[in-house]
Amino acid sequence: MSRSYPVISADSHITEPPNTYLDFIDPKWRDKAPHMIDGGEGVGDLFAIDGMGIPVPMGLVAAAGKPPSEIKISGVRFEDLHRGGWDPDARMADQDRDGVQAEVIYPTVGMVLCNHPDFDYKRACFAAYNRWMASYCGAHPDRLLGCGQTAMRTPEEGIADLKEIKALGLRGVMMPGNPAVDDYDSPAYDAFWEAAIELELPLSFHILTTARSDKIRGPALAGFLSVVRGCQDIMAMLVLGGVFERHRDLKVVCVEADAGWVPHFMYRMDHAFNRHRYWLKPGADLSRLPSEYFADNIYVTFQDDWTAFRFADAMNWRRLMWANDFPHSDSTWPWSQELLEKHASELSDDQQQAILCGNVAELYRIDTGALVPG
Repeated sequence: MSRSYPVISADSHITEPPNTYLDFIDPKWRDKAPHMIDGGEGVGDLFAIDGMGIPVPMGLVAAAGKPPSEIKISGVRFEDLHRGGWDPDARMADQDRDGVQAEVIYPTVGMVLCNHPDFDYKRACFAAYNRWMASYCGAHPDRLLGCGQTAMRTPEEGIADLKEIKALGLRGVMMPGNPAVDDYDSPAYDAFWEAAIELELPLSFHILTTARSDKIRGPALAGFLSVVRGCQDIMAMLVLGGVFERHRDLKVVCVEADAGWVPHFMYRMDHAFNRHRYWLKPGADLSRLPSEYFADNIYVTFQDDWTAFRFADAMNWRRLMWANDFPHSDSTWPWSQELLEKHASELSDDQQQAILCGNVAELYRIDTGALVPG
């Protein structure tokens, strides 16, 4: 498809190379730094994380482009993964093949680290990751738009992390699903939200970065359906807890949790508020309907969720952002353009431009003039 604007993925990933933490972490943590190990024949390479019993296998983290029958967790070697996951020059060819001119980029192993119980360890790992990420994106800063990480050990420390992430030239911040102090709707975080607004750093909540407390029922495939719940719960907390009531300019991104559910979710929040707010009290006095906060303050990324395109008019499509999730197993790479031609065909030209480029460019202040149109 020929377009007059560049296509930008609002959610892509790197694959942490073996030296990510070892070379960039504070020396006092180096002996415990996450590192790659050889799991042996049939197991493949793994990322071992001190304090977490199960290492991270490399199979799913870079399965983009593989037929479903070839996707597997184990038995994959690092050298067989997409080189663009850690080599910024190789990444340019990966983008070109998929018809994508820029990507907002998140971690992979760093997603797992969000659920580490030791906040001191987590902060050291994230500081190392941020330094590595800045070096990766620095090779092609117009096309590689990295998100840093903060452990949220305290709100005050979180503000310091925001300033450091901004100084490194990174474009946004991926938040852990569970902070160390209270929860995100607490007034304790008011100064943190204001700092993010002032620094113009969008804050993202990505799937799989929230500790799960519920038991999965049924087969493993059923558990796949529930991975969006952590993000949905956080969005409801921020809305009903009054975070957007207190911070009208705060922009939050709900990442990789699909988007077709948003119209019903907004209805459900409004129903709860209108019918049940006197006995199921929201966490704050709200001057607007919950759906209005969601529509104004929350951006949502999605890949091949065709329902998001079909129901774009039932939500604020100025907050919808398409993504290719490269190089993960859910990625649309290298078929993104074929899928977009099919899924987005009924949208107006203005809607397509907004969802594929304009919304993400405005949020992250991307200079689209520096990018070649698709």
